[in-house]
Amino acid sequence: MSITRHNWSKEEIIEIYNQPLMDLLYQAATIHREKHDPNTVQVSTLLSIKTGGCPEDCGYCPQAARYHTDVEGNDLMTVNQVKAQALRAKESGSSRVCMGAAWRNVKDGPEFDQVLEMVRTINKLDMEVCCTLGMLTENQAQRLAEAGLYAYNHNLDTSEEYYKEVISTRGFEDRIKTIENVRKTNVTVCSGGIIGMGESIEDRAGMLVALSTLNPQPESVPINALVAVEGTPMENEKPVEIWEMIRMVATTRIVMPETQVRLSAGRTQMSREGQAMCFFAGANSIFAGDKLLTTPNPDVNEDMKMFELLGLNPQKPFIKLMQPKTVEACDSEFQSLGEKPKWSRPGHEIERNLAVSNKK
Repeated sequence: MSITRHNWSKEEIIEIYNQPLMDLLYQAATIHREKHDPNTVQVSTLLSIKTGGCPEDCGYCPQAARYHTDVEGNDLMTVNQVKAQALRAKESGSSRVCMGAAWRNVKDGPEFDQVLEMVRTINKLDMEVCCTLGMLTENQAQRLAEAGLYAYNHNLDTSEEYYKEVISTRGFEDRIKTIENVRKTNVTVCSGGIIGMGESIEDRAGMLVALSTLNPQPESVPINALVAVEGTPMENEKPVEIWEMIRMVATTRIVMPETQVRLSAGRTQMSREGQAMCFFAGANSIFAGDKLLTTPNPDVNEDMKMFELLGLNPQKPFIKLMQPKTVEACDSEFQSLGEKPKWSRPGHEIERNLAVSNKK
């Protein structure tokens, strides 16, 4: 019987990752069947409610204002626009809607109030609501919880050591701080990372150490394969091989047996057979919809055909945790404090990020 541990070492995780593939798959699949229904997969829909213009310099992201990509910036969507998309997602089999805004951090004010109303609206549709809005304070996390937020996504992206090779406008500790603020509420945590950014296996293991030592561990861990976008510093990175993705999923399942392991960005580069291997290895969640924020994603109808072929069933909402209650704005215990989160400014420069941002 597998137990949840919070003291994994990097060396232990590397040993798991590098073992013969058949042994790795057997171990991961066994744990997966102990803790989860292997034929049930959560389907989440990711909506970009505010696109582009982000002041950060994340080397993988086409939404950074400083890079010259084809991403068109859009203002914050209206509550009715979000409700219409959420209803479509529900009809297509999604049990969760995750709303992403290209912000460095949440600022108290009319836009955040609008997001809170979006959360209330989707929760009333009996869907799990997730947000990814950047850094936030404890009071902002409490306001989201009151509105009916089910999960907050805040990815660690990579290991603490490699983080400074990817992002210079914030520090790894800032990510941890926001997760700690979310944990002071009843909102669940969604946090994972990206492989294929030029990191080593040691870095992948380091990221899993950081995630698994969180107590409690994240309820959801998205594993993204880098989608190299022209105009970003990582435009020339080679696509992640399916075997790397399978190994990463399997290792994540072993290290965090209770969590939902989500196949996220990069599925357009994976065959059905490759995705089936990932499900066997312990993945039990996907992002559906034709786009993940700005990144291409398989059509939801194709996903449903794949589910039928593999005998998979979409997970119903609120299986892991009861549906949160929605408190209306007029009854809220937590009011706006005019806050915005403080963050560190690491002060270093990343040569490839600078080179791309300085291109005309």
